[in-house]
Amino acid sequence: MKIWFFLLLLFGGSVLKANHIFIPMDATQTNHLKAYGTAYQSLKNGYEIQWLINYRGGSFVLPFTAEARTECLLKGITFEVIPDARLNSILAEIASPEVNADAVKLEKAPRIAVYSPKEKKPWDDAVTLAMTYAEIPYDVVYDREVLDGKLKEYDWLHLHHEDFTGQLGKFYRSYRHLDWYKEEERVNLQTAKMYGYTKISELKKAVVRKIRDYVESGGFMFAMCSATDTYDIALAAMDVDICASVFDGDPADPDAQAKLDFSKTFAFQDFKLEMNPNVYEYSDIDVTDNRKMREGDDYFVLFEFSAKWDPVPTMLCQNHENMIKGFMGQTTAFRKDRIKSSVLVMGENKVANEARYIHGEYGKGTWTFYGGHDPEDYQHLVGDPVTELDLHKQSPGYRLILNNVLFPAAKKKQHKT
Repeated sequence: MKIWFFLLLLFGGSVLKANHIFIPMDATQTNHLKAYGTAYQSLKNGYEIQWLINYRGGSFVLPFTAEARTECLLKGITFEVIPDARLNSILAEIASPEVNADAVKLEKAPRIAVYSPKEKKPWDDAVTLAMTYAEIPYDVVYDREVLDGKLKEYDWLHLHHEDFTGQLGKFYRSYRHLDWYKEEERVNLQTAKMYGYTKISELKKAVVRKIRDYVESGGFMFAMCSATDTYDIALAAMDVDICASVFDGDPADPDAQAKLDFSKTFAFQDFKLEMNPNVYEYSDIDVTDNRKMREGDDYFVLFEFSAKWDPVPTMLCQNHENMIKGFMGQTTAFRKDRIKSSVLVMGENKVANEARYIHGEYGKGTWTFYGGHDPEDYQHLVGDPVTELDLHKQSPGYRLILNNVLFPAAKKKQHKT
C-alpha cells in the first residue's frame, strides 16, 4: 500500500494534469501502422481526436484515457502524455502562417467495406493486410451486397485486386486450368444469372455503376493495382463489348476502341485497349510492360501540399518519408499522358513520366488510385507468401493506405481540394 501511495505521489500529479496523448508520426515513431489503429479505436470509443497534418509526419492527439495509454504501451507505439499547455503551444506553432501544418479534427470512426470475393485467392491484398495489422475492423462485400444496395451503409470502400472488365484478371493463358480460376468463373457466372445477366462482363458493369453512384452520393473509394484501371476501362466501355469469346462466349466488338466513352471515366482518357486474351494487360494506362527500371532505382516522390489550403491531399500524403520505394503489380503505375487534367497527382516518378498515387472528386465523394500490389514486396506473384507487417512497422508505402482509411473521419467541410 505504501508503494502505491509513493508511486501516486511520484507520478500521479503529472498524469492527473495530463489531458492528451500525443502520438508522433515522424521517424521517432516505432510502429506507425499500429498508431493508425489506436487512433481509429479512440474514434470508435466516441472520442474526437486531432490529426496534426504536416506536423512531425502527421501526428495524432488523443484525449487521455487509461485504455488508450495501455493500448499504446502494449502495441509498442511511441507516445507522450501531455498537458493542455503543451498542446496549446503545439497548436499555436501550427497556426502560424509561416508553418505548413494544420490541425484537422477527426470526429467519427468511418464504417469500412472491402469489395473482395468471399473465396480465398492465391494472392493477398495490401489494404486488408494493413487494416488487420492495425486492428481496424472492416466488412467484406462483393457483387451481391453491392447490387443489393448495401454500400450506403459504409463511409469508405476499398476495391480489392479486381478486374471490372469481365476478363477474369486476364489470367486465361496461365491459370485457366487451375481450380481457383474455374471456381471464380463459376461463381461470377452464377451471380450474373441470379441478377438477370448472361455475361460476367455485364454483371461487373452493373457493379461498377453502383460503385459510381456510391461515390457520387458522397462515398470515399480507394483502389489499388488492377482495380484502378479496370474500373475506369469498364466505365468507358459501359456500352460496348470488349471481351474476347473465351471470356463471354462471343467475340468482342471489332470497333470497341472507337466506341469508348472517356467522358464517363474518373481518371483516365485516350487509352488504347489490349484485347488479346493471352496478354496479361488491359490497356496502355499501365506502365508495367514498357518500363525499363531496376528495383534499386524504382521509387516515387510524394508532392507537398499546403496544409491550410489543401487539407485533403495533405492528409492523404502524410508520411515520415516523401520518397517511397516502388513496387510492382498487374497495374504498377499510370502513364501521365493518360491521366485527365482534372486529376490530382500526389505521387510520381518524374523521370519515368509515371504517376503512382492519384486522387479526384466525383459528385459529392472522392476516389483515390494507388498503383502496385504490395508496398513491401517488390514483385508479389500469384502464390507468394503473405507479407509479415510486423517486419515493416514503419512502412511509408503502407502508411499511404492507412491515411486513406482515416480520411473520411475528418470534418466534412474540410473535404475540398
